[in-house]
Amino acid sequence: MREIIEENYLHPEVDLDEFSVQNSGRWWHYDWFDRAKIQLEPSEPRFIVASMWELPFRRSKNSGIWNPHSVEVDITLLMEGAQELGSIPRMPGPPKEFVRGSTNNRPFRPGGLKGSQALQRNLPDGAHSGDWVHEVIHGCHAQNVPPSSKKGLDLGSLKKYPCQWIYTSQQKFPEKDSIDDGTNKHSVQFNYLFKKAWEEDIIEGSNGNGSNQDEIANEDVKVDDIPVTLENTILSESSDAEAELGGQSSKAKNHDKEEWALLGGNDIIVGHFHELVPDMAIDFPFELDSFQKEAIYYLERGESVFVAAHTSAGKTVVAEYAFALASKHCTRAVYTAPIKTISNQKYRDFSGKFDVGLLTGDVSLKPEASCLIMTTEILRSMLYKGADIIRDIEWVIFDEVHYVNDAERGVVWEEVIIMLPSHVNIVLLSATVPNTIEFADWIGRTKQKKIRVTGTIKRPVPLEHCLFFSGELYKICEKDEFLPQGFKAVKEVYKKRKSNAVGGPSGVKHVASHFHGGGQPRQLDSSNRGRSQKHSGHQTAQTFLNASGNQHTSGLRRSEFSLWLSLINKLSKNAQLPVVIFCFSKNRVDKSADNMTGTDLTSNSEKSEIRVFCDKAFSRLKGSDRNLPQVVRVENLLKRGIGVHHAGLLPIVKEVVEMLFCRGVIKVLFSTETFAMGVNAPARTVVFDTLRKFDGKDFRKLLPGEYIQMAGRAGRRGLDNIGTVVIMCRDEIPEESDLKQVMVGRPTRLESQFRLTYTMILHLLRVEELKVEDMLKRSFAEFHAQKNLPEKEQLLLQKLRQSTKKIECIKGEPTIEAYYEMASEAETYKQQIMEAILQLQSTQQILVPGRVVIVKQLPAEDHLLGVVLKTPAAANKQYIILVLTTAITSSMQASSTLNKIQENQSFQQGYFITPKGKRGTEEEYFSSITSRKGSGAINIKLPHYGSASGINYAVTEMENKDIISICNCKIKIDQVRLLEDASNIAYAKTVQELLKHKPDGNKFPLALDAVKDLKLKDMALVQMYHIYNDFLQNMSENKCHGCTKLNEHIMLMKEQSRHKEEVNALKFQMSDDALQQMPDFQGRIDVLKEIHCIDSDLVVQLKGRVACEMNSGEELICTECLFENQLDDLEPEEAVAIMSSLVFQQNNTSEPSLTPKLAYAKKRLYDTAIRLGQLQAQFKLAIDPVEYARDNLKFGLVEVVYEWAKGTPFADICELTDVPEGLIVRTIVRLDETCREFKNAASIMGNSGLYKKMETASNAIKRDIVFAASLYVTGV
Repeated sequence: MREIIEENYLHPEVDLDEFSVQNSGRWWHYDWFDRAKIQLEPSEPRFIVASMWELPFRRSKNSGIWNPHSVEVDITLLMEGAQELGSIPRMPGPPKEFVRGSTNNRPFRPGGLKGSQALQRNLPDGAHSGDWVHEVIHGCHAQNVPPSSKKGLDLGSLKKYPCQWIYTSQQKFPEKDSIDDGTNKHSVQFNYLFKKAWEEDIIEGSNGNGSNQDEIANEDVKVDDIPVTLENTILSESSDAEAELGGQSSKAKNHDKEEWALLGGNDIIVGHFHELVPDMAIDFPFELDSFQKEAIYYLERGESVFVAAHTSAGKTVVAEYAFALASKHCTRAVYTAPIKTISNQKYRDFSGKFDVGLLTGDVSLKPEASCLIMTTEILRSMLYKGADIIRDIEWVIFDEVHYVNDAERGVVWEEVIIMLPSHVNIVLLSATVPNTIEFADWIGRTKQKKIRVTGTIKRPVPLEHCLFFSGELYKICEKDEFLPQGFKAVKEVYKKRKSNAVGGPSGVKHVASHFHGGGQPRQLDSSNRGRSQKHSGHQTAQTFLNASGNQHTSGLRRSEFSLWLSLINKLSKNAQLPVVIFCFSKNRVDKSADNMTGTDLTSNSEKSEIRVFCDKAFSRLKGSDRNLPQVVRVENLLKRGIGVHHAGLLPIVKEVVEMLFCRGVIKVLFSTETFAMGVNAPARTVVFDTLRKFDGKDFRKLLPGEYIQMAGRAGRRGLDNIGTVVIMCRDEIPEESDLKQVMVGRPTRLESQFRLTYTMILHLLRVEELKVEDMLKRSFAEFHAQKNLPEKEQLLLQKLRQSTKKIECIKGEPTIEAYYEMASEAETYKQQIMEAILQLQSTQQILVPGRVVIVKQLPAEDHLLGVVLKTPAAANKQYIILVLTTAITSSMQASSTLNKIQENQSFQQGYFITPKGKRGTEEEYFSSITSRKGSGAINIKLPHYGSASGINYAVTEMENKDIISICNCKIKIDQVRLLEDASNIAYAKTVQELLKHKPDGNKFPLALDAVKDLKLKDMALVQMYHIYNDFLQNMSENKCHGCTKLNEHIMLMKEQSRHKEEVNALKFQMSDDALQQMPDFQGRIDVLKEIHCIDSDLVVQLKGRVACEMNSGEELICTECLFENQLDDLEPEEAVAIMSSLVFQQNNTSEPSLTPKLAYAKKRLYDTAIRLGQLQAQFKLAIDPVEYARDNLKFGLVEVVYEWAKGTPFADICELTDVPEGLIVRTIVRLDETCREFKNAASIMGNSGLYKKMETASNAIKRDIVFAASLYVTGV
């Protein structure tokens, strides 16, 4: 290899064609760089001149223009955030991959990632350890393996040079990580010497600029009008925190104990804001609030901020300023939103101010813009695929961060936050949550950067909460304080009305209760999700009412209409329109709006404005799409000032409703809760149809966070002095506790929804330096466990330093360890055997009063001899047993107890003691004046202690597990005089009888044989019993058996064993195996190996690379579908129809009518999903195969998509299913994204036929109303 390299690359040679004899004497052009066998590239500079950021009030004001001071900076420090996850940096990719990235790229190194060499200089191991110095001096074998390489060239040994050692004191160059144990006072500091030699040029450069920097700083102090103490005061927070943690000297040691979330509220920043930030990146036409000023100041300093405030409080100002800073700094900023509607709206809002681009699943507008708006999933894909645009990003703004609680998509936020490089600053915007500091601390600790937390709990428009009952509004809450007198007033009206009510038709009352109030049943909502007509509005209710008679339908509609009409008239009279009415069902929204027949709330000018706007917006629809039933129906409602808004609407219809509502011409808007999340359109009043919702699984009460989010839409800043929230009350009044909970209760905490996905695992396995365990450790779920690791490390060090007492064997051959292991194993087997024995029917017959047993002694380690006095009753599962205790444990207690018993007895029961010489048999031992049968009562206080015949005893309650052996003997006891009428004589006789049954030489009586006497028949237990006896036999043959120091040595062994277990437990808690999702990770790894996505060395294979492309559908099903060639025999229209099952999300739909070819393709794909589910269940993943297939494959729109791809008009395909039009459009739009993913996968696989088929399918579905451009993007 050495000869080949030297011949091809190190020996220069002349091209014989160019330098031939025939061409001699001629003039030729020869480009050495193009003809070189190795493409030569300019080397990267080691240093770069960069400007130093200075506080605005510290800048020079002589010329009016700030001239920043420039310094020489190591380029690795400047670009460390955008470094590759590897030692060799890659060149920027092709322009088409600049924004979206590619699976061929490596992700950028996540910020705050420890334990990798990527941020350090790429030095050989010997350079870090100091071995390199030895090799150079002593002429040892040379370092020949370059960094990131597995092997190198054999260059032979180095030449040995004579040297003279210089010894230096350990204290002169102290090492932070060294532990001074006093054993070595002088040593050669290889690490220090090498470090000094390596970074000598950097040290010289910093020393050369030091004086100039001091002079500039002094000049700034002279020029400034503001005292320097202002800066010190503002910046003292972090330094104070460090001082509390131990000062500057211990900062490195207490690094992990540092508080990363710094709470705002600095009045100095607010008071001197314009002095601190004299040249703002963007000017606002209004006075900023305090939290906005704080956030902007920290943004100017390049710090990350977390802003928590109520809806409409002005959080968007912070996002705008981050955009302005990115434009000013010629960098990029990314705004992420949880849903597409917010992205489109923000694009419209920011377009007039900044250079804005939009990136969603189906839209890509100006991706080269400096300010990009995208969904969080798009940003996650860019991070995993290492898009080059990440290098330019300075700010990432996360809007609606509380969406991290979403069970389905919350994991995306955690992934993005973890994967962001260190050079990216974070801006988080969230509603008020109780654990803001905790969440910010997790982000700061994960990214290793301070997070400034600011915000406000003050609402810009205060809210009042009312109940609407019997045509009147009753105020029950104001300024976040519940008003009991208001609730009491409405309760009195309710009771009065109830007592005076005249009974009406029971059927109507019964049915009405199903629609309203707090007790809304599930049957109605489930019927609504069946096959019904989408445009009738009340047909589902009609079907439900058939049980009680069709005559009640009209009465119910009239009741609903009159109820809504009375509320709207009341609000209109009080000038409290417009109003948003939240209903928690799409069918409920449509039905309520359709019931408002004959209601007209708009003036002629408003009607004209609505008509002109609708004509202009719907003019982009073609042909029959303009006359779709939903378009006509909604347009008629809008002209009367009534709107509807839910996920079932067409996107263009939904946008028309939103825009008209923002213009103020819609007076009443019936909406689902998505309007509160996705639309920034406050109203004067908000109405809740009910306080219960169906969450996909069951009906439940609204959470405080959900109520606050929706109620926050009440009150328009600058227009209303107060916002009104109304709760509808029909037949019942909600409980006071429920109202308090949702109105003034604590909002929902931010909780981690982190879970492992196959795509995440495969993306991370592509990078050697970033492990899946790193992602798990940095998740919010593991935050507290990882935060406590430094304390556990200290505790582990203390445990390791503890010395254990050495066991000295008097026989010279210590075998105590073997004896202790056998004893421990025997004890384990014995416990399992006894647990089984005590459950046997034969044991219950043997374990009767008088049976001698051996029990555990809780405070000590010895076992005790006892006798059963009473068996458990039905309610009490404990035995009452008299045990012989040691003299130490109960002698003191027994003395006092015994004296009390003797004082109280006074021979009241008629007992007398016969002289010793005249005592007879056992039956004559006790004689009583009156003999009686025991009642079963226990008249002694348990535990009862006493002493007899010089032996201490105790009567106590014990469970089955406390009995460790059942002896082969019984004694006679007097249960009445032991438990009911406590007698010292009876206790003395019982103790004497127990002592008689101790055979000579043995401590306890023999135990009953488990197999012969107790009839143990279970084969596994019988085998365990024989193993136990073998342990006992081996223990008796051990030399330690019978040793006088056995007990002492056993105690020492137990102490050593306990110490070892504690050390192992701490090591486990600090290891990756302690992560909560580690078992799930191992199972998923096994699944990926089984289906050949990765090999045995966890190297991602071709199949795994294809799976990385799948984001819209379940990645395993999509990948298996492609590699099984399930789409090859299908036409493009059929293929895209089957693919719709991967992205469609509604559960209960009408059964589609399929062609035989589609039916076979459906069965084939379903069988694949079942097989994958069974495979995952086989590897211990909590997955049910049938449920897995049902959740990930929904075939409800296969027929619809097939007809749409064939060119059928949209109005016709809507008649094929009961799925709302909006969901059809949403599914087809997502299907186009799936086609792109399959097309990329086909490119990776080299399947040109599939590539063309996906291209044809995408073009077939991309037409007409389904892909009509958003009004927010194109304008009206």
